[in-house]
Amino acid sequence: MVKPPAVVLLSGGLDSTTVLAMANDQGFISYALSFSYGQRHSVELEAAKLVAASLGVERHVIADIDLRTFGGSALTADIEVPKHDDATEVSADIPSTYVPARNTIFLSFALAYAETVGAKDIFIGVNALDYSGYPDCRPEYIAAFEAMANLATRVGVEGENLTIHTPLISMTKAQIVETGIGLGVDYSITSSCYDPDGTGRPCGHCDSCLLRLRGFSEAGLDDPLQYQVASA
Repeated sequence: MVKPPAVVLLSGGLDSTTVLAMANDQGFISYALSFSYGQRHSVELEAAKLVAASLGVERHVIADIDLRTFGGSALTADIEVPKHDDATEVSADIPSTYVPARNTIFLSFALAYAETVGAKDIFIGVNALDYSGYPDCRPEYIAAFEAMANLATRVGVEGENLTIHTPLISMTKAQIVETGIGLGVDYSITSSCYDPDGTGRPCGHCDSCLLRLRGFSEAGLDDPLQYQVASA
């Protein structure tokens, strides 16, 4: 039986890496899609390359778009990345690290990629539990985008529905970590930090680091990444 193709959005972080492993496990031929969008944590792209090679994707595309043109986010403008001492301090409000319309932009590119490789399936690692308040990670957003996609693509018009898969949508970070470990994911090659140092070491205090660390802790595991050591 011929395996169907699927486009997988791959940032190089914990969530997207787990999703890629899940897509492979479900029998898809994975076409990975990453973005160089002017993000301050561009080290994640090197991680994405390592992950794509490790998990054996059919093709890995890095699309070049510069969202610094608009700014408006701590990830794409000269705005300080918020830091905390504990994951309990992560607010449910929309944080300054929210990049305006990022998932809408990324999914639109994924639609184009999917049509060119004949894929009717797109995987994205959005999460509605540990998601730092991003509005474009909610189930209702994904459902609305999927409905739009089936109105705007050849696949949809021809009656072969395109599906956006969100296998992590209702999982805790601990469950995500456990799932990835079960699928043989090497999390030591991933990168989640919003504000890494010049060598790529994660800060350990941004929202993404704290949620990741809590996930490993609750799963009873050590995060394999080497974090920055605070100066005395």
